[in-house]
Amino acid sequence: GALNGLLRVRTFCQDDAHIFVTPAQIEDEITLALKIIDHVYQVFGFEYDIELSTRPDDYMGELTLWDQAEQALENVLKRLGFPYKINEGDGAFYGPKIDIHIKDAIKRSHQCATVQLDFQLPEKFDLTYINEDNEKVRPVVIHRAVFGSIDRFLGILIEHFGGAFPLWLAPKQVQLIGVSTVHHDYVKKVKEALRKEGIRVGVDERNEKLGRKIRDAQLQKIPYILVLGDEEVATQAVSVRTYRQEGLEKMAIDTFIQQIKQEIAQKKLPILTKL
Repeated sequence: GALNGLLRVRTFCQDDAHIFVTPAQIEDEITLALKIIDHVYQVFGFEYDIELSTRPDDYMGELTLWDQAEQALENVLKRLGFPYKINEGDGAFYGPKIDIHIKDAIKRSHQCATVQLDFQLPEKFDLTYINEDNEKVRPVVIHRAVFGSIDRFLGILIEHFGGAFPLWLAPKQVQLIGVSTVHHDYVKKVKEALRKEGIRVGVDERNEKLGRKIRDAQLQKIPYILVLGDEEVATQAVSVRTYRQEGLEKMAIDTFIQQIKQEIAQKKLPILTKL
């Protein structure tokens, strides 16, 4: 098919995990995987739908194992209280699966996470473990991916937030703008104070008008813009604005650092309808 930015690339990286379990561990491990997926998607602010895909026509293995696997997946979904729909016949040839379809800011659906049960791979590779009765038995494989294609997930994130990443996720969290070159030393001092606290900060040192620098920072959707001039130097403060809001708020450097670190720790999300 045709390439499409990060959403359809020539090659991609996948967070594909294979968990080898005993039959008694299946439901606990699937529960853990689904809880991880739910947590990650909540952090990013995604809504999602769940599909339970059942045995296809070209399935491999014994029917009793398929019934057992499908029942295990359904038991977990019911226990967690996650709403889901049955996707008849869309499972992999080696086992049933749970697919997660996330919705972006404009409600487009993207299939990303998946949890799949596999009774066939252990047979093909003759995998065994010793059980409590000192007998050789087959393990079960759980295929698990949270993001699916990392590249595609990044593309979905960019479009979901419209490039306006939440503070904790933004590549550049703060942009420093000196009113003129005479404020260079103070700009450097503020930059070092922010970097010391692990805050990702940039400096606009171009020979441009102040308004142009502020506008460019807004277009880059940098969460916080700090303007530093004579008044800020005299009071050892910073004038703060966000790219979404007009006007400046003056505060002490330490106060700003404390505020931004708290916001980062809380992983607050922007209100997407305001983009």
